[in-house]
Amino acid sequence: MAAAKATLPDSLSFCLAQLTAAAGEGLRGGKDPATNETPLGRALLALRTRHIKAAGGIERFRARGGLRPLLALLRRAAAADPAPTHAGPGSAPLLVASAASAGPSPSPSPASSVSPSTPSPPVRLRKTLDLALSILANCCTEGACRAEVRRLGGIASLVTILQCVKTGSIQNRTARALGNLAVEPESCGEIHSAGAVPLLVESLTACQDSQCLQSVALGLVPLLAGQLCGDAGEEEEEGREAASWDFPEEQTPERAEAGSFRSLRSWLISEGYAGDVSPDWSPEHCPLPEPTDPISSTPGKTSLRTPCTLRTLGRSPATPAAAKEPWGREGPALLLLSRFSQAPDPSGALVTGPALCGLLAYVTGAPGPPSPRALRILARLTCNPACLEAFVRSYGAALLRAWLVLGVAPDDWPAPRARPMRRNQHQELGEMLLQNLTVQAESPFGVGALTHLLLSGSSEDRVACALTLPFICRKPSLWRRLLLDQGGLRLLLTALTRPAPHPLFLFFAADSLFCLQGLVSPTVSPAFPAAIPMDVETPSPCLYEPLLGPAPVPAPDLYFLLDSGLQLPAQRAASATASPFFRALLSGSFAEAQMDLVPLRGLSPSAAWPILHYLHGCRGCGAALGPVPPPGQPLLGSEAEEALEAAGRFLLPGLEEELEEAVGRIHLGPEGAPESVGEVFRLGRPRLAAHCARWTLGPGRCPRKRALALVGLVEAAGEEAGPLTEALLAVVMGVESGGKGPSLDG
Repeated sequence: MAAAKATLPDSLSFCLAQLTAAAGEGLRGGKDPATNETPLGRALLALRTRHIKAAGGIERFRARGGLRPLLALLRRAAAADPAPTHAGPGSAPLLVASAASAGPSPSPSPASSVSPSTPSPPVRLRKTLDLALSILANCCTEGACRAEVRRLGGIASLVTILQCVKTGSIQNRTARALGNLAVEPESCGEIHSAGAVPLLVESLTACQDSQCLQSVALGLVPLLAGQLCGDAGEEEEEGREAASWDFPEEQTPERAEAGSFRSLRSWLISEGYAGDVSPDWSPEHCPLPEPTDPISSTPGKTSLRTPCTLRTLGRSPATPAAAKEPWGREGPALLLLSRFSQAPDPSGALVTGPALCGLLAYVTGAPGPPSPRALRILARLTCNPACLEAFVRSYGAALLRAWLVLGVAPDDWPAPRARPMRRNQHQELGEMLLQNLTVQAESPFGVGALTHLLLSGSSEDRVACALTLPFICRKPSLWRRLLLDQGGLRLLLTALTRPAPHPLFLFFAADSLFCLQGLVSPTVSPAFPAAIPMDVETPSPCLYEPLLGPAPVPAPDLYFLLDSGLQLPAQRAASATASPFFRALLSGSFAEAQMDLVPLRGLSPSAAWPILHYLHGCRGCGAALGPVPPPGQPLLGSEAEEALEAAGRFLLPGLEEELEEAVGRIHLGPEGAPESVGEVFRLGRPRLAAHCARWTLGPGRCPRKRALALVGLVEAAGEEAGPLTEALLAVVMGVESGGKGPSLDG
């Protein structure tokens, strides 16, 4: 009774205990399976509907060790399923799974929805697999779980289930779990090596369920895109064929392919997707239904290029040899991706981070000219109105601009990776693809879609929409309404200090704010004057220096005593005139008014130096530069911060401004490092914060430096997002330039 009260029904502890027991005993152990069915089923159902879906539930499940027994249960369930029948013509060879051979197989059940010749597992076993796979697929949406599943060998187990259990719902959930795992390159390689690609391709032909087909396409596309990433970085070490894919290897082309992609190529041929595939394959041998003219939703738009233009992009003028498309080891993957892209709405499979990264890595990193089919896929996706929202939600438009136009790939951030770049060619391609998206965004359909995303979407979608708009929208009436009138800009700015939804989010945000600033104030120059090199600027005459000589004229009638014992000469009348603080101190009713040696507590000599100069009328003599440390040294705790604090304490706003200008001149000059921006912002002074924002979004700044500066600003701001938001907002809106900035409703 006490034990029953200790473990509440459906609690996480109860669920983990049932899961561990079932994984250890197996589904065909010595006990009657009926005795374990109800507790295990209830535990799996509670995990799926309550614990995993709760906030932080996936991490708690992982931290309590739930993934290991869950994978063990899946292995035992796969072993309990009857062995699959031989695959039909054109399907990939099946894996030999040791788990599937453990123990006798139960008698076959009625045919499943996948193949009439493949027996279905028993109802209880199918329900167990469905629930366990659903739990695993949900867990694999988080990075820590993906890493642990990969470490525990879960990918091999999923591929075994994909091979052995041909029930539609199980194939669907298995493909979904593999798709969630495939978002990381390490998992993609392991899934590919395990032979999942031909099994997923087989499911495309056998499965009739739409959800199953969608899940298979989402497991499959990252794998194909990942294969393109691998192909982009590989070159043959020998022979003249390595120079370019225009001269593919003539002998034994199969040698360039290995593993499951050889099966994929065979499947494409057997299913009629490709004809007699040879090394000199060309579109004439296997025609594809290409769109003859991309449809523009906006009348009068004539700048949209057709995919045919892309055929010769980066190549020499059309010749019989150039018209042929090479068939390398990436050929089968590109052909299947091309088929996916011709669906009415391919966004769910192709307009995702892994798929776009694979295509762009292949296009930009290929040792020779990339296959025109890859370029046509990108053009087809950007010309499809059904893909617009996906390009916004997945930050695909921002990725196109960063990778192709600016030349910054995900693995080039934050540290650049040394590699050759064909910048001009890629920039032309990126601008064309963004123009295609602009046509879609400014059409009536696109306006409605973007408005819905910004006003009614989830918080993540709203931020992604606000960030993407400056890249794909040029109509002032549209971007002003969405970003300024309806608060999209402020929404983006407040999201800067929150957890980043994308690895390149801050790079995208810096570029987006810079583009938006150009839209808001295309002709306004920065308000802050350009920094003048200190060796060129002529300082003003110093009025305090005569008091420091051996025979000062006029003679000082007052000395300030510092904590260090240093006595600094001063004129009482000049000091009292320069500041209300010193006027009350030196000529009021305080005792210091009768003293010739007045102590100044908490002030170092370097911090006191600009104060004494300012009290005696010096403006721009260079004394304010003295306490400012050189670039690379911290400003917090420095004598510059001490001088700024003292200037405020002694009611010297003019000196504060002069000191801030000195800090900006030394640390935020034209050649300043982006790391200095965050250091200056940490001083917490509004004018310096505005200067930091102007430096970050200033014209002529390298995109990488701009983004690194924004990273430093976000780190310096911490949880206090208000000052950073207001500083960036003022710069983007042009408020600092002295003119009337556009109105903004927050």
